[in-house]
Amino acid sequence: MIEWKPLGAGARPVPQPVATPLVWAGAGAGALVLVALLNTAVGPYRPELALPALSVLAALLGLCARFTAAPGTALLCWLFLNGFAIPPAGVLTWAGHRDTTWLACLFTAALIGTGLARLVHARAAYRRLLPGRSRSDCAAGEGPYDS
Repeated sequence: MIEWKPLGAGARPVPQPVATPLVWAGAGAGALVLVALLNTAVGPYRPELALPALSVLAALLGLCARFTAAPGTALLCWLFLNGFAIPPAGVLTWAGHRDTTWLACLFTAALIGTGLARLVHARAAYRRLLPGRSRSDCAAGEGPYDS
């Protein structure tokens, strides 16, 4: 006998990441606001404060993004860092070693945020999908790791 079961029922094991264009829009808007706030609060041309702040922004955006969004997130943050946090404001420059290091730092921060989110989601999904447990056991907290 055939038993019909709905395909969409049940919890999703891993949440879907946010679309890449939305992450990039958040990176552009967030970097603009962050650099403007830093320039207003502590004075212009302070890349030693702007780089860690933009790295934290890239890591936070990475928490809800795909791995493919990391290069664009890092590039957008670097554009605002280079364009408005170092003199002359509004002019993009390339100082080989410095800008390569800044791009690598921002890219690494975005990857760390994305990797951390994937690890947390995968671990939560694994705990929900342990074999031999029913949904009522999971809801009641009667799993092997709930002691």
